Amino acid sequence: MSLKYKIERPLYQQIALKLAQQVADGTYQEGTKLHARSTLAQSFGVSAETTRKAVQVLDDLGIMESYHGSGTLVASKEKAQIYVRQFKDKETIENMRNNLLKSVDRQQEEWQNFGELLNELVAHTRQSYDLNSFLPYELEITEQAQHLDRTIADLNIWQATGATIVGLMHKEKMLVSPGPYVKIGKNDLIYFVGNEYSLQRMRDFFYK
Repeated sequence: MSLKYKIERPLYQQIALKLAQQVADGTYQEGTKLHARSTLAQSFGVSAETTRKAVQVLDDLGIMESYHGSGTLVASKEKAQIYVRQFKDKETIENMRNNLLKSVDRQQEEWQNFGELLNELVAHTRQSYDLNSFLPYELEITEQAQHLDRTIADLNIWQATGATIVGLMHKEKMLVSPGPYVKIGKNDLIYFVGNEYSLQRMRDFFYK
């Protein structure tokens, strides 16, 4: 699930910041009387109540001073600059936090994609094995092999390895489905099918 990054501030706080910026950059000089709230409201395209709340914030911060019957005066450019700077610092921290959250979100999506790809790989590998399990393996019997000149029945190959011998190349002659009494000798090629462990077990059986 995606995380929400943008923090929406109340409209009156946004207006308070804009007014503070105007004081900080000298648009409103100290001692200047602020426009009537109705005029400010029209200028910012907000309600008079929103403007009242914005001015109240600046009053509380000492940036403005409101006098009953006399309106609102700009009190401190320095405090306005401090407020704007603190706001920008806070905004920078919030941007860093949001970037971190976005990074986490991207990593979660990447891990999800990785998991899906891994599942697909496992499924395809399983399917490939299921298909290849019917294709015979080949094992060459050299003079170093054990169990030479013994019959398939004597060796109990299926019980020992899980492999089923389906062919035996003996002196350039292919024996398909050799019977239990066929002997395995030097220079023979054994063809067999089995599970994923059968190949190694057959190698171990003859060359361990």
